[in-house]
Amino acid sequence: MGKRAEPVKMRVSFDLDEVLFVSPATHKTEPPLHWPFNKIYRERLRLGTPDLIHTLQSLGFEVWVYTSSFRTDRYIRSLFRCYGVRFDGIVNGTRHLKEVQRNNKTVLPQKLPNRYRISLHIDDEEAIVSSAGQFGFRAYQLNAEDDQWKEKIIEYADRVRHIERMTRPD
Repeated sequence: MGKRAEPVKMRVSFDLDEVLFVSPATHKTEPPLHWPFNKIYRERLRLGTPDLIHTLQSLGFEVWVYTSSFRTDRYIRSLFRCYGVRFDGIVNGTRHLKEVQRNNKTVLPQKLPNRYRISLHIDDEEAIVSSAGQFGFRAYQLNAEDDQWKEKIIEYADRVRHIERMTRPD
């Protein structure tokens, strides 16, 4: 009897601006970091972000950031570490340009999660979400303040995982 391969964890990615980073004027946010971190990291996290990421990871999902911003990998990891969050992967604007756009003459979309085997991408931009089917990935649009946002994302991620299991060849 041969060894069975460990199943690949499903990857979920999040955009940063207007998804995980939000304005306290329009959204409920996590408490600000204490000094001196609040001077280094001025972004505010949507309320429930650390809990959602921990929950997804405990349910067996890999959680990534996929942003078109040019914040460094180190900056993103360090900021979220202040909230006890560790990402499984990060794609920023620099990495996307280097690994996805490369020397292509055709300008590709600013995000192509499937290039990183990301099954579900959470974004606020209509253009990203509406082009998901055309470019072969699934997306969930999140922008408005919504007290049920975490539960909706977990439920949607579970549905996507179920669909992938049902359609994956053995």
